[in-house]
Amino acid sequence: MENYALSDREKDVARQIQGDIPIEKRPFRTIGNAVGLCEEEVIAAINRLKHMKIIRKFSAIVRHQRVGYERNAMVVWAVPEEACERTGRLFAGFRQISHCYLRTPPFEGRYNLFTMIHVLRGDPDKFVQHLADLSGIGDYRILLSEEEFKKSSMSYF
Repeated sequence: MENYALSDREKDVARQIQGDIPIEKRPFRTIGNAVGLCEEEVIAAINRLKHMKIIRKFSAIVRHQRVGYERNAMVVWAVPEEACERTGRLFAGFRQISHCYLRTPPFEGRYNLFTMIHVLRGDPDKFVQHLADLSGIGDYRILLSEEEFKKSSMSYF
């Protein structure tokens, strides 16, 4: 990886975006006001940080229980290798699933596809059974979330 020198302004922008982004119509304008830049300059700085691969992902962290989801569960599936792509695409298409990914090596030697499921009320069993029926995958485990821990971003600057 190449070494890049960050300007003080890029570091200021990085400090602002590694925490909570303001929930408002023009968050990058607010960030700009905090660091002495206009909205367009903040967006340009973020794009440069992405181009330099200093930022590899820019996304929201949702606190599911705060937005009304009562139950969350990690469901691990034993999916034959030849069906992983199809099954992953099927599962990822459901709004109740926020994460869907392959894991290697497989958990307990056989559970290779992981899904994070969020349901508004009750247990996710009925929904998971629906997924099993649609996919033809009957070997799975439901790991219920009992407690939501603090979610925070890394701080580098």
